[in-house]
Amino acid sequence: MTVSLDTYMKEKKAWIDRVLPRYLNAAPIPEKLKSSMSYSLMAGGKRIRPILLFATLHALGTDEEKGLCTAAGLEMIHSYSLIHDDLPAMDDDDLRRGKPTNHKVFGEATAILAGDGLLTLAFQVVASDRLLSGEVKSRIIERLSNAAGPEGMVGGQQEDLEAEEQALTIDKLMSVHRRKTGRLIRFPVEAGALIGEAAREQYQCLTAYADHLGLAFQIGDDILDITGSEAELGKTVGSDLTNHKNTYVSLLTLDGARKELSRHVDRAIAYLGSTGLKTGLLEEIAAYLLHRTH
Repeated sequence: MTVSLDTYMKEKKAWIDRVLPRYLNAAPIPEKLKSSMSYSLMAGGKRIRPILLFATLHALGTDEEKGLCTAAGLEMIHSYSLIHDDLPAMDDDDLRRGKPTNHKVFGEATAILAGDGLLTLAFQVVASDRLLSGEVKSRIIERLSNAAGPEGMVGGQQEDLEAEEQALTIDKLMSVHRRKTGRLIRFPVEAGALIGEAAREQYQCLTAYADHLGLAFQIGDDILDITGSEAELGKTVGSDLTNHKNTYVSLLTLDGARKELSRHVDRAIAYLGSTGLKTGLLEEIAAYLLHRTH
């Protein structure tokens, strides 16, 4: 039976939301720190990264439960990055997912430690996975470290900071966003391909799909920062403009950014056609990026 993307996303979001608190509750963490970690980890969000991992396993005909620990660790890393992004030393935001940012509730010091705690707990969760072989876990940890660290997301964030008040070319902007946003969009597809034992050609096509998806996701964020509402986004709109950030909208205009978004979605879907897999859900996730409102 074919399941709709809306139903699939709701089911998988509910699944990961049920599982994530278990990892915090099972660990002897100081109560204030645990509360701070949980506040951001369980603040909502679409859980698009875990859903991408599950949808990749679905396409490969692999039990999606085999990706659960990896998905949980990935979401912890994503949540840590949001805590640190919101800090006064970074974007200095007061609102995230419709709620006061972590440092506004718990103070800057605890917020920093909550981010640190989620980052390191993520790798503990992946390493303790009993459903995967040691070899597969090792490869996943290596790729997750690369995607989240100085060669990936952290390096992209540094490049983004340095680019403020500078006029970037579109090629340089894409390079920044491949690291800052794209690497943690690529990773769940890559991890799903590893867990699901994709053939070499399938792996290459799936990761190429994810590369274009990551850029499409960032372009969509840039568009929503201009066109979205605070109620829908759950955060302050127009912050990119206020912080003088280079965006696809500032470089290409709103219409140009929408065309670039459509181009990357089309290319992502085209790569899926070469996998020989049942990629309907992955195709729908890419198409969803064209019309999302938050």
